[in-house]
Amino acid sequence: MLEAGRTYSTTARQFISGIRELSVHCKGDEMMSGCLEKFSNSLNSMIDHHTTLIEVTQRSVKQHLSNFIKEDVRRFKETKKHFDRGSEDLENALNRNAQAPPKKQHEVDEATTALQTARRSFRHISLDYVLQINVIQAKKKNEMLQFMVSFMDAQSSFFTQGFDTLRNLDAYKKQLAEQLHQLVLNSARDKRDMEQRHSAIKQKDAVYDDLVVEFNMDAPNGVVMEGYLYKRASNAFKTWNRRWFSIQNNQLVYQKKLKDNLTVVVEDLRLCTVKSGADSERRFCFEVVSPSKSCMLQADSEKHQQNWILAVQSSIATAFNERREDNYSKLERTSSVSTGVFAFAEEVRPGKEKGLEQVQSIPGNAQCCDCSEPLPEWASINLGITLCIECSGIHRSLGVHFSKVRSLTLDSWEPELLKLMCELGNSTINGIYEARIEEMTVKKPQHGSPRQDKEAWIRAKYVEKKFIHKLPESGIRLRRCSLKRNQHTNTLEKNQKPEKPPKPFLKPRGKALPPSQDLNDKASSEDLRDLHPGALLYRAAALQNLPVMADALAHGADVNWVNTSDENKTPLIQAVTPGSLVACEFLLQNGANVNLMDIHSRGPLHHATVHGHTGLVCLFLKRGASQTAVDENGKNPITIAIDAANADIVTLLRLARMNEEMRETEGVFGPTGDETYNDIFRDFSQMASNNPEKLKRKSHELRTSTL
Repeated sequence: MLEAGRTYSTTARQFISGIRELSVHCKGDEMMSGCLEKFSNSLNSMIDHHTTLIEVTQRSVKQHLSNFIKEDVRRFKETKKHFDRGSEDLENALNRNAQAPPKKQHEVDEATTALQTARRSFRHISLDYVLQINVIQAKKKNEMLQFMVSFMDAQSSFFTQGFDTLRNLDAYKKQLAEQLHQLVLNSARDKRDMEQRHSAIKQKDAVYDDLVVEFNMDAPNGVVMEGYLYKRASNAFKTWNRRWFSIQNNQLVYQKKLKDNLTVVVEDLRLCTVKSGADSERRFCFEVVSPSKSCMLQADSEKHQQNWILAVQSSIATAFNERREDNYSKLERTSSVSTGVFAFAEEVRPGKEKGLEQVQSIPGNAQCCDCSEPLPEWASINLGITLCIECSGIHRSLGVHFSKVRSLTLDSWEPELLKLMCELGNSTINGIYEARIEEMTVKKPQHGSPRQDKEAWIRAKYVEKKFIHKLPESGIRLRRCSLKRNQHTNTLEKNQKPEKPPKPFLKPRGKALPPSQDLNDKASSEDLRDLHPGALLYRAAALQNLPVMADALAHGADVNWVNTSDENKTPLIQAVTPGSLVACEFLLQNGANVNLMDIHSRGPLHHATVHGHTGLVCLFLKRGASQTAVDENGKNPITIAIDAANADIVTLLRLARMNEEMRETEGVFGPTGDETYNDIFRDFSQMASNNPEKLKRKSHELRTSTL
């Protein structure tokens, strides 16, 4: 202040402002903040007599703070450097211990001894560092208060003019001096206690086992378990890096440093499993496997490894339970539309556990279709098979044109999909895709086989189709099993009878087939060796026989095959005539075009409307069937439904059109559909699959409802 030559008033006001700012930072300490506030108020009244005090203040600051910075802070920095070196030595020892090969015992012993020494040294240095932190914090506070007391004494000595002002602070100064004295005594006692504890710990034998952090499923912060693990990189070098891992919010995440953003390893623990990495080249390894990837991790000890495995398994189980409870609550809150034309609609709540039990009860479904792992919880909906989590991940990699994977426990299942799964099953599909493995002497992988073996098997089975019977042998086998009505379908859809018998036409090897007058009677005796796969699919769709349809698709049948001898109809249109919801769903899941027209410009939606199959109309609308396409007579589906006085179908078509217009109005980023519309279609889907007789109402009721 003196060298700068500032005026007395400006310098004093800046100084007082600094003290007041300091009092703001000390709000948490009532004694400190009160002291600074009182002194700043007193100083404000003595701005005219502050010139001499500035020089005293300068000397006081140098005397106290210079010693504090040059001695105490320097000593603290040196301790900090020792701590950093000790931390680095411990990190190196941990790395060396982790990299020690299990088969070289002498290297393991050396690494273990070095790690124990580094830990012991780190503990001592850490205690020194903590001691210095506490000492400097206490001394910093003392130096501040001592400086202020010294400064106020200078005020009394050098300014007689300010005696009246300072006299009002005498009582407070005495109280503050007592508090300061007590603080000094407390600080000295705390320092002595810490030094004694430090010496006592040094004298003890500081050899401790590895600390194993226990997981806590009910942790208040949501972190089930956290700690350091080594992670094997997915690059070509397979390097190992030490990262801070944690389990939180049903996810496995890690950080490189404390302040780094979280990196998600597994987005949803319900989709993964964990197993010990006994085959790894390093000790204490375990693997977290999800459908999309796997992550190899390494703990510091066997106890540490087992605790992490238990933590992941417990988190998976907890996540499943939470999901089931949420779904149950959601179903309890759902209500069906029960007024007007939909008064007959019932709300059906099939639980996921019931659907899982129903699908797993099909022959062969209690084990994975490809590796025989028990109790699979995944499925391929277009193939109609159940899969374990590892095989489901391989199926996903094939693409949806080969396999559409869905969880039996996590995803929502439409009733028509459940029926589709019950129509096929692992035994049926394996009878098609593994028909020749015995004669080819091919060994099928088991659930303990390496992932690459399973992947090679699945690709050979479904993509290359190496194990199916080649034509014409498949035709002989199909003739023996016949194309009669499937027993499961007959039971599930006994109330959906066609108004007139179907008239399918078959196309053998590129030639058009003449119409058959009595297909059901001749199917079991006719030789099918010369049938084109597309023609076989066409005939099986008319008879609603899903195993034969799956066999035809396995032999390369085009799901959109056109029968030129029968008005350019497709297998999907053939399945509409008898009203087979499950056959239509199977074709759609395997890529059937819902808008492909016959020679009369009528698509599946037109035919479903003509025959009054409300469930199929609902299915095609959900799959994106065109509602505005007109046939050769200029009629669209809604016009046909009005002529037939079918109020249910008319209402469905109108609702679908209104919903489509709402989405067009909202734009690309608008809602996916009106909630009432979705509820109504859900109810119709449930009834079409479970209570089809409720969709068979009398014509006068329909006309009255339409009016």
